[in-house]
Amino acid sequence: MRRRTRRRAATGVLAGLLGGALLLTGCAAGSDGTTRTGAHGSASKGRGAPAPAPGAPDTRRPSGAPESPGTAGPEAPERLSTFALDVDTASYGYARRTLGEGRLPDPEDVRPEEFVNSFRPDYPRPKDNGFSVTLDGARSDADGWSLLRVGLATRPGDSERPPAALTFVIDVSGSMGEPGRLDLAKESLGLMTDRLRDDDSVALVTFSSEAEVRLPMTRVGDHRGRIHDVVDGLRTGSSTNVEDGVRTGYDVAVEGHRKGATNRVVLLSDALANTGDTDAEGILERVDKERRAYGITLFGVGVGSDYGDAFMEKLADKGDGHTTYVATPEQARKVFVDQLPGHVELRARDAKAQVAFDPGTVADFRLVGYDNRKVADEDFRDDRVDGGEIGAGHTVTALYAVKLRPGRQGTVATATVRWLDPATRAPHERAGTVDTAALTAPVWGDGHDSLQLTAIAGYFADRLRGGRLPGAPPLSVLAARAGALAERAHSASVRELAEAIRRADGLTGSGSGSGSGSSDPYAG
Repeated sequence: MRRRTRRRAATGVLAGLLGGALLLTGCAAGSDGTTRTGAHGSASKGRGAPAPAPGAPDTRRPSGAPESPGTAGPEAPERLSTFALDVDTASYGYARRTLGEGRLPDPEDVRPEEFVNSFRPDYPRPKDNGFSVTLDGARSDADGWSLLRVGLATRPGDSERPPAALTFVIDVSGSMGEPGRLDLAKESLGLMTDRLRDDDSVALVTFSSEAEVRLPMTRVGDHRGRIHDVVDGLRTGSSTNVEDGVRTGYDVAVEGHRKGATNRVVLLSDALANTGDTDAEGILERVDKERRAYGITLFGVGVGSDYGDAFMEKLADKGDGHTTYVATPEQARKVFVDQLPGHVELRARDAKAQVAFDPGTVADFRLVGYDNRKVADEDFRDDRVDGGEIGAGHTVTALYAVKLRPGRQGTVATATVRWLDPATRAPHERAGTVDTAALTAPVWGDGHDSLQLTAIAGYFADRLRGGRLPGAPPLSVLAARAGALAERAHSASVRELAEAIRRADGLTGSGSGSGSGSSDPYAG
């Protein structure tokens, strides 16, 4: 039985699909993923060193090292931060919708890593099927504190991807009849049907009070019209039996399983279960069983102003999948049309990251988010422990607040990513390092636009859930910085971020002052 050491402290959703995900998420790189020092003071290098056997100890960690993260004393050993990779971004999308409706999001629905990963930095891309590793940072406005960014990226998709076998499980309960729910789901399915290849396969299952198979696994080929007819004919029913829908969906996915293809269950729902087993835990055993036996992963697409975020995310986590949230036709097109072709391929299974901080230079560190993605340090190289599934062209960012020891110089941290090859399940690792010299320039200085965007997104999310990260500006200042960045980059996605921060500032009553197309450099 696989084990996953993840804690839940904050919840929410916005992106991932097909093949590893359909993700709604400045240095030069060598062919092995090596990253040279860049404009933001980054310094990292990749390596394909042989990985220890599964379960082998991390020999870089001295024996007797304390397990709890946080402050390192003067004589403390190397300190570790370990987490499963995550490309979800739906928490940010749902928060934007909530703010647009004049409400602050529930702090429990705010996951900072999903805000950060909603924007795609221009990290170098490896030429192989692994990861590039980029570390950079800058000095924050808090005395002694700096920001450290760990950036991971995979290469884009190939023109000849594997075929996909997709089982759509569609919520047609009464609550889905409201505008922006079933109508948006139908539009999304119609858009994607037109973009699938002839050798892809599609099945459709609907559920309200019970589940119904509307289309068995069918090769797209000459059947696009049939698929469109089934989608167009969807109508709402009564209650929401997510349990029956998910179980039936997996039955259909197993029956139509295609070896060598991307086999995925795609759940479109507002996740407001009220019939059958309404606790996600009751459904997880089946999801986990089919995931392990057949490699079938789950992708959750959330809709609706009232949305069961925590329920959907638990299902996707257990199903080695991802979640996204769509509120407009434009967002649906972005997920199901613009990003579909590049995200059918899976680059990595059970991917984890471990950041080792040098106690000689680091007095304290705080990871922003990833609360329910944490992995025990000793499980980093235990390949029985779940990590994240990462698709082609994805980026993953982790942001840390780091307090440096005064006057100390040298290595600050080493970040290592470990993953399993999707086809052979052979383990691989790649790593990068950063030193104190890379963290001395001010984060709000010139030439740090990419890092500033990561900082703005992280600070914003942390503030929404009541945190107080060192060096975090007031919301009004964050909004102004985001607005200035949007103008410099001509970025619609950053402009939307600035507007969301302004709305949050107005709703908090702080009184602290005022103040997407394919060419968008930061679109997720």
